[in-house]
Amino acid sequence: MLKIGEMNELVAERRLEFGFYLTCGEEEVLLPNKYVPGDLSIGDSIRVFVYTDSEDRLLATTLTPKAMVGDYALLKVKDVTDFGTFFDWGLEKDLLVPLNQQRHNMAIGQRHVVRLCLDETTRRVYGTTRISRSCKQHTNELLPGQEVHLLIYNITRLGYQAVINQCYDGMVHKNEIFTEITIGDQITGYISKIREDGKIDLVLKKPGYTSISVSAEKIITALENAGGFMPCTDKTVPEEIYNFFSMSKKEFKRAAGNLLKTGKILMTDKGISLKTPPS
Repeated sequence: MLKIGEMNELVAERRLEFGFYLTCGEEEVLLPNKYVPGDLSIGDSIRVFVYTDSEDRLLATTLTPKAMVGDYALLKVKDVTDFGTFFDWGLEKDLLVPLNQQRHNMAIGQRHVVRLCLDETTRRVYGTTRISRSCKQHTNELLPGQEVHLLIYNITRLGYQAVINQCYDGMVHKNEIFTEITIGDQITGYISKIREDGKIDLVLKKPGYTSISVSAEKIITALENAGGFMPCTDKTVPEEIYNFFSMSKKEFKRAAGNLLKTGKILMTDKGISLKTPPS
């Protein structure tokens, strides 16, 4: 059975003036001459991408698109019409994101994260930017602390929304961000919490002792560079803590607590200092 919107391994069945017909079982698809390798012969197998043309006829191409059905990818807008937006996905026929599949208005040249979908009735490949709706709802495969792949697709007042492992929707809250992130970035993250309603909180630092030890080293280094003392306490606002140590207040308190237990720092109502001042 042909897999529309995906790569297929097909057999060259017959040749016509305008190309080869490739087969998979009882179905056949045209590979136009411009995509036919010079050494292709009847009976040969060839790997091609299958989709439909503007008249809904099946076509094969040896070009590899930027994304296939089921994938999420950052794509560039090529044209905007009153019925939808066309994106460049690496093929001659652009990918349509219908108007009812758009979260907001788009403009030529913009880049958006798009999920590729297949209309089983028409066999057309189309896109959607309604990312959260297209993600899996169950989270049985995820566990707190698990390392995951993230694709950043939206920025909100709370933080950065991301597609997790090309399957799930999650959020990296702004107070967990300590580096510049933009839409389309693909980064490593970790599951922080899976809420009762199924929403997933993400962090960019590995939870647990490893994260604490890294943050503790950052505090020590900052103190050494400051001569052994910094006016930072439990009452210091999160913004100042970030300016001092490039970490959230929560992470600072965890790491500082670890340093206090190991006797490496002292904390008073005036600030934090190294137990042994730098020489």
